[in-house]
Amino acid sequence: MNLPKEFLNEIKKILGDDTGKYVSLFDEPYYRGISINRLKAEPERILPLLPFDVEKSPFYHDGYYISPDYDGVGNLWLHHAGAYYVQEPSASSAVPLLDIQKGDYVLDLCAAPGGKTAQIASLLGGSGLVWSNEIIKSRANILLSNFERMGISRGVVSSCSPEILCEKLSGYFDKVLVDAPCSGEGMFRKNPEAIKEWSPEHTVSCSHRQLGILKSAAGCVREGGILVYSTCTFSQNENEEVVESFLSACPDFEPYDIDEPFGRKTKYGNAVRITPIEGGEGHFAARFRKKGNTGRIKNIYKPKNNIKKESKRLIEEFLDDIFTERPDLIYTLVGNRIYLLPEDIPPLDGTGIIRAGVFGGEIMKNRIEPAHALFTSANPDSLRRVLSLDKNDPRIEEFLCGREIDCGGEKGYTAVAVEGMTVGFGKCSGGRLKNKYPKGLRI
Repeated sequence: MNLPKEFLNEIKKILGDDTGKYVSLFDEPYYRGISINRLKAEPERILPLLPFDVEKSPFYHDGYYISPDYDGVGNLWLHHAGAYYVQEPSASSAVPLLDIQKGDYVLDLCAAPGGKTAQIASLLGGSGLVWSNEIIKSRANILLSNFERMGISRGVVSSCSPEILCEKLSGYFDKVLVDAPCSGEGMFRKNPEAIKEWSPEHTVSCSHRQLGILKSAAGCVREGGILVYSTCTFSQNENEEVVESFLSACPDFEPYDIDEPFGRKTKYGNAVRITPIEGGEGHFAARFRKKGNTGRIKNIYKPKNNIKKESKRLIEEFLDDIFTERPDLIYTLVGNRIYLLPEDIPPLDGTGIIRAGVFGGEIMKNRIEPAHALFTSANPDSLRRVLSLDKNDPRIEEFLCGREIDCGGEKGYTAVAVEGMTVGFGKCSGGRLKNKYPKGLRI
């Protein structure tokens, strides 16, 4: 591997005598991994269903290494069901530093494609709120797709500049993650093209942008709340120097020490670095705490529910037909689209909302066409009609390809679940299920 001389000079300052070992690892396969999604099932249910071997990762309690030789991990029904997220192992190290508790309100400020959001939602376990933001609209749409696949109901996806979003949501979050755009030195083994794009000047320009995002994020952390800053690069410009500049610019924050059994300790107790020597492609994370303890600002959004009586009746009949008991969410109507929202969702105006809560379906004349997300966010036990398949059923592949399958159930909209995890839905009639799996997701 032909690494830039300037990069090697900088990495020597960080790794010292370990530099040669780091360079030698470019002849080895890069690390691959998955993170289990507890919104779908507990790890003890999911792990035995995997058709490949896994090894526990040191970075996250639900993170696992997978073989570098296994192909198609993203095409398996378990992936379509949102049972896991494919994630480079060291990338899972930042979220545990947030110390997420049930009921927390958490912002993932630079969230695409969604791996850390998936971790946050899994840890929240259907409580609190996860708000995922991505300033680049095309990447935010990818984030939304993963959001729905993982079955997140108590959440928001937005595409907004950090400055505007954090000003709108001042003091609102218990925990905030800034996984900042960076020069990507931790991607060198996986993506040699990243080496060609690297330059010392790029690390400096990244550090200026990172500091700006981090300072914006500070505004939406409640007093006593936690802020975690992470990158997938080794550069001290983008890591230690950003930490120093942030603490100097924001005296209302203090270092919050990290006591985790992974990574390479830095000169700061509140920061840790992971390199391929420590078992991951590359990550850096630092943790801060906002001084004081007044608690989260509760500025609750009140949807304008001017729903006509006839539409209200139609929506409630629809929900009662799909669910055995209505979800603990409030419904609202935007045009002809139905959304199910958490009752304590924050104000949404001016925040670049792409999706708030769950897209439930669309009113079409005198009926409602359900949305894919309505089923992927639901536990099969809460649904009236479920076609339950075991892992070896040939109908799974047929369904994921978009074909009709035998159902043998009662007439109506029916969830398709494999080993107790909802994959999608269709409409059952005459013993056949008309497939409603989205075309863009089919295998």
